[in-house]
Amino acid sequence: MGAPVLVMVVLSMMVLPLPAWMLDAFFTLNIALALSVMMVAAYMKRALDFAVFPTVLLLTTLLRLSLNVASTRVVLMEGHTGTDAAGHVIEAFGNVLIGGNFAVGLIVFSILVVINFVVITKGSERIAEVGARFTLDAMPGKQMAIDADLNAGLIDEKEAKKRRAEVGEEADFFGSMDGASKFVRGDAVAGILILFINIIGGFAIGMLQHGLSAGEAANSYITLAVGDALVAQVPGLLISVAAAMVVSRVGKDEDLGVQIASQMFASPRILGVTAAVIALLGVVPGMPHVVFLGFALLIGGIAAWLTYEARKPKPEPAPATDAAAAPADTEASWNDLMPVDLLGLELGYRLIPMVDKNRSGDLLARIKGVRKKFAQDVGFLPPPVHVRDNLELRPSAYRITLRGVVVGEGEIMPGQFLAINPGGTKTPLIGTPTTDPAFGLPAHWIDDRQRENAQMAGYTVVDSETVLATHLSHLMQVQAAKLLSRTETQELVEHVAKLAPKLIDEVVPKLVPIGVFQKVLQLLLEEGVHIRDIRTIIESLAEHAPLTTDPAELARRVRTALSPAIVQQIYGPTKELEVIAIEPGLERLLTQALGGGAQSALDPGVADMLTRSAAQVANQQEEQGVPACLLVPDAIRSAMARLLRRAAPRLQVLAHSEIPDTHLIRIGPILGEVAS
Repeated sequence: MGAPVLVMVVLSMMVLPLPAWMLDAFFTLNIALALSVMMVAAYMKRALDFAVFPTVLLLTTLLRLSLNVASTRVVLMEGHTGTDAAGHVIEAFGNVLIGGNFAVGLIVFSILVVINFVVITKGSERIAEVGARFTLDAMPGKQMAIDADLNAGLIDEKEAKKRRAEVGEEADFFGSMDGASKFVRGDAVAGILILFINIIGGFAIGMLQHGLSAGEAANSYITLAVGDALVAQVPGLLISVAAAMVVSRVGKDEDLGVQIASQMFASPRILGVTAAVIALLGVVPGMPHVVFLGFALLIGGIAAWLTYEARKPKPEPAPATDAAAAPADTEASWNDLMPVDLLGLELGYRLIPMVDKNRSGDLLARIKGVRKKFAQDVGFLPPPVHVRDNLELRPSAYRITLRGVVVGEGEIMPGQFLAINPGGTKTPLIGTPTTDPAFGLPAHWIDDRQRENAQMAGYTVVDSETVLATHLSHLMQVQAAKLLSRTETQELVEHVAKLAPKLIDEVVPKLVPIGVFQKVLQLLLEEGVHIRDIRTIIESLAEHAPLTTDPAELARRVRTALSPAIVQQIYGPTKELEVIAIEPGLERLLTQALGGGAQSALDPGVADMLTRSAAQVANQQEEQGVPACLLVPDAIRSAMARLLRRAAPRLQVLAHSEIPDTHLIRIGPILGEVAS
């Protein structure tokens, strides 16, 4: 009941007359509250530490306005009795602070209003607006970073929920601050209007009702009005400063005082140059030498002390012992012939601590999470990743190999973060420009201090371990068909045999040899079709294997059986599918050329035009947030997929028979028309 009662008490002050002593108490409370709010804003470490600030801003603004109404009533009713009619606080502000000169008071009030309304309030309002916009734009990037950490096994589901809730609270806070900043602006405008109302009303009441002269009315009512305005304006200025500090807060590890001390006084060179300039000004004839030279000595002394502290010898770490034993001088043997790793990860020497548990390296745990996520998504357990160091690589470089062949490489900065531009973000960052190794997006390597700014600007920010794990995961998805060796295929068959032994006994290897079964699965994986629904695949093979043993034809019929899952994998749960179609004339030409499987019969000019236009349309669809999917006749689907795979790797090719009856088709771009 505390908050509703407080609001009712504040609102009652607008309609109920208050004695002078109670006005003094509430004005003092108002100033104390404003000081407390500003102190909390100065010592908080992050914006969410003061998440209730928008509500506090509303209540303090309402309290000031209620006091203005209550004091206005007393000033206009009792102002003819003297300057203490509205209490001693207003009298002190009207007499002591401005010496009883209402002209000086008006000027001081005008300056305070300009500072509050034009400088502080205007700036904080703009910062709050931009902060709210950037925070909302950054939400997808932050959610992707959380999902990446979850998928990599770095955090569990509980921690992920906590971080998602924090991202939501941050967006709600900055959205509230964007609106709450209007309270401060409106309060400044109300202060100006109330002052003029008090002056005009006081003159009219004093001269017309109480028979005071113009000088007497001005001395009483204007002094009281100016004192009342100053009493309200000073705490209003404190609240405005607090709001500006909250919305302009950067970083979340230190409070404002520590940040100012560590960032402004971190470089002795800056302080030394400042001291030299102040000293030069101090020796100019006519300048106050004592003041300038005194401050030059003070600043120069601080610079000298910081230089001395920086040059202190640091304790050297204990030299590492070489644990590697000298190679034995022995003859070569068959044991020296090591098999080629199916999937390998080679690291430069600077990345070795990432796999050392004694140095808090968690890369191995993330690789385990990547393999687990791959198995859950794709449908088979990939081979283990053999991690080893390679002194031939650059210190921060890494290399991913498949059967001894390099399929991906990159360079990461341990201890830094990669800010990836998902597209459309124009905010510049302070860091090292680079490219995301997994998807080729523009990115920057930044330090921890720039992390929050980058997230608010809409960048996806991930640490170096996540960059490597994401690159590995992406390459495993792309090379899934090559990862499915005969060993993995046999293990998959044995795993399914435990779940459905009779189904496996009837199909593999009786109807479908293990080699044909592996080839069918590889053909599916080459086009990004997951094989999680292994029962449907085996049942489809059982149905069609007596008719044909061609792996390509079996894969085509399995795709038809998996069509609901394929469509859902591309489009998600939507029932309306926007597809790319082929112009009818071009479609007839392609059917004649490719329908019999003779891809070489296609004219090279037509093939070049088709691949270029397909890549262009696919990029346009992805920029619009629509899946790039080409719909073609069944007879040419596999040939078209092979033809366009290199030019547009993310373009999916579906046959007419692969569209489920439960879905609707909406024709989007037309390939032949785009080319023309």
